[in-house]
Amino acid sequence: MAGVYSAMSNEELGQIAESGDELSDAAREAFQAEAAKRGLEIEIPLPHGRDVLEYNETVTLRQFRDLPEALLAKGSLESAGIQTYLVDDNMIRMDWFISNLLGGIKLKVRAEDAEAANEILNQPIPEMLEVEGAGQFAQPKCPKCESLDVSFGELNKPIAYLTAYAGVPLPVQKRGWTCHACGNEWEE
Repeated sequence: MAGVYSAMSNEELGQIAESGDELSDAAREAFQAEAAKRGLEIEIPLPHGRDVLEYNETVTLRQFRDLPEALLAKGSLESAGIQTYLVDDNMIRMDWFISNLLGGIKLKVRAEDAEAANEILNQPIPEMLEVEGAGQFAQPKCPKCESLDVSFGELNKPIAYLTAYAGVPLPVQKRGWTCHACGNEWEE
């Protein structure tokens, strides 16, 4: 390129400078070297529409085995204005059985938002919820330990894992409630 530019007149270099945003990086360097050698003060406009790669420092805040829990946490943080990312969620959507192999679905946030995000996710479960049109709703509690960390119709893991190992995964649900704090199971 340097040889091509050295054979051009100053007027021709001026015309190239006007469309300089179309030059490659190597052509731009050769052009600027030739202009400097001739003592010309020609400015080349910067290229339009150049993509800039931006890296965000992220930290893994939580890991989830199941997609619904990860989506709830992501939604909680995004409603508070914290940008979040889910990693390995698409792999687990395609085959939920490999969740443990991948280390679960990872919830990532920017490093500067980690403390605020942890504070939001560590908030306790409210005992009463105000339901519009129905009044107050009392969260179900474990009759043994009074914990609010309970779920209904949870996956029966031994049956699900055995059937998955046999090649026909069946997501069999347990009947009744399960407490995640003490492991108590009961029916209502």
